[in-house]
Amino acid sequence: MNDPLHTAPGARIIDGKALSDAVRGSLRARIAASGRRVRLDAILVGDDRAAGIYAMNQAKTCEEVGIEYVLHRLPAGATYDDIAGRVLLLNSEDGVRALMLHLPLPAGIDAERIQSLISPEKDVEGVNPANIGNVVYGRRSLVPCTALASLEMIESTGIELRGKRCAVIGASNIVGKPIAVLLMREEATVHSTNKFTPALPELARECDVIVAACGVPRLVKRDWVKPGAVVIDVGINRIDGPDGKKITVGDVDFESVRSVAGWISPVPGGVGPMTVAMLLRNVVEAALR
Repeated sequence: MNDPLHTAPGARIIDGKALSDAVRGSLRARIAASGRRVRLDAILVGDDRAAGIYAMNQAKTCEEVGIEYVLHRLPAGATYDDIAGRVLLLNSEDGVRALMLHLPLPAGIDAERIQSLISPEKDVEGVNPANIGNVVYGRRSLVPCTALASLEMIESTGIELRGKRCAVIGASNIVGKPIAVLLMREEATVHSTNKFTPALPELARECDVIVAACGVPRLVKRDWVKPGAVVIDVGINRIDGPDGKKITVGDVDFESVRSVAGWISPVPGGVGPMTVAMLLRNVVEAALR
């Protein structure tokens, strides 16, 4: 699909892969024009199969845009001090300008505590509390990737966010809350909701934009959505399909919601590819500052 917004029955689909390809192309050109070395250092602890596959795919993605990828492996038995020590060592190296930590970490090790050790100027996932806090003030910072991806996808529809009502369903520290703040910075009226929010379907139905980031499969139904609304689905949930095999679905009941929404992002193929693209953009930002 060459058009990131393409027609489907009902809603227009916001094609995260097409948007991601455009971002990668611009980054490739920017790196080439800079004539400078751009490098991403990543830490991988243990032998989690999914994390290993993700790291391998990440290396390939980086190579495609001209980013050098350096993977630092630690054994499954690594302690907090081992992992923290490696983060602090890489923080101190001038050649390391972009740093991230693959999850999961071994049982009993607090991932947020480790992530908070990454220097804010090297924290390309935007998970250091300093970077998350800076989002509120609009300061030059590395913004959390999924939040940034969601905003880019909303803006790709051409909607004018100023004055619009937006519902962010889910209030996690690295996804829901930063998305809400980014929308506030665009002068939207934002409802940050959680499982204790009363009359949530009715509230959502009054909004021009819905961002579902709660981790509940197919929670958002057709009757939650205002006709013509923009619906961004951040959820990635593995559930049993009709044939008993595992399938990936979002936090939005896609088939019912697409009949009433104006725009909708699919799962897979929506926020996921754009989150990767925003990580690459943060890497380039950190390296070329």
